[in-house]
Amino acid sequence: MYLIGVIGSQKATEQAKNIAYEVGKLIALNNFVLVCGGLDGVMEAASKGAFEHGGLTVGILPDKDKKNANPYIKIPIASGMGYARNFCIVQSADCLIAIEGSYGTLNEISAALNLQKTVIGIECSWNIEGMKFANSPQEAIELAKKFIFS
Repeated sequence: MYLIGVIGSQKATEQAKNIAYEVGKLIALNNFVLVCGGLDGVMEAASKGAFEHGGLTVGILPDKDKKNANPYIKIPIASGMGYARNFCIVQSADCLIAIEGSYGTLNEISAALNLQKTVIGIECSWNIEGMKFANSPQEAIELAKKFIFS
């Protein structure tokens, strides 16, 4: 079972939410597990896409209350670790897809690249050496499959 991490802004634009929904949908349709921070914005949109298409969704929450997970998270993990939970998301994922994002996303990208994990950006706020980029959710999933199965 392979996990794809979806990382991005909690205060996402509608465009980012639409992209995230499609990414989540494709994660589910390709039989991957979605792992994310479990909250709003990009995380919720991706979770909704996966959830509505029969996928398994895991949210690693920053606080101690599982009830704070968005309604599309099937497995909420209440870490109580704040932003340090970002490292748990990165460590758990076999590949990560970054959509928009602020400093929390930057933190996750940096951690992933330090761990030599593949990070694929779509409309990503950050362009960091070592990242890969896709122009669509479909291209992002194809890249993820290429790196996971190589």
